[in-house]
Amino acid sequence: MECPECGANLTIPDDASVGEIISCPDCGADYEISKKDGSNVELKQAESVGEDWGE
Repeated sequence: MECPECGANLTIPDDASVGEIISCPDCGADYEISKKDGSNVELKQAESVGEDWGE
């Protein structure tokens, strides 16, 4: 699968499950597996959660 951000090759393990986060080794973008049907995988941009430090 190709990284939507930079076009690098993303390797998705066979045992990956929906909701798992995949990071691009080249640009560092994080993607969440939104749908998986056999070898067909759909990714969506992972939500970034910042520190709230109790505020």
